[in-house]
Amino acid sequence: MSVLKRSYGYSKVNKEDPDEIIHRRAQFLIYKVLEQADSRRKPSFFRIKLCRLKLKIGRKLKKLKKTAMVSISGLRVDVYKQVFNQLKTWRRLLNRGGNDHGTIAAAIHRPLLT
Repeated sequence: MSVLKRSYGYSKVNKEDPDEIIHRRAQFLIYKVLEQADSRRKPSFFRIKLCRLKLKIGRKLKKLKKTAMVSISGLRVDVYKQVFNQLKTWRRLLNRGGNDHGTIAAAIHRPLLT
């Protein structure tokens, strides 16, 4: 009975030389690289066109973003100027009172050019 069990047992493997292991691993890697190089196909015309289109769209979006930022910053300056001018006008109107302590009614009744 023990003879039957032993026939399926593991056999002892001799230790391999480290140089042989490195050489076998290098051969395997070379084989894999060559196999991948053989399996590569020429890039399709459609893929090349798609990549070029993506680049073109990306450039246009970048340019659009840049122009939008410039116009928004210009718009901010314009809005700031308008608001500031309105505040100046209101300040002048409110400070014109003299004896009436700057009331709006006094400014309205008083002529602008005296």
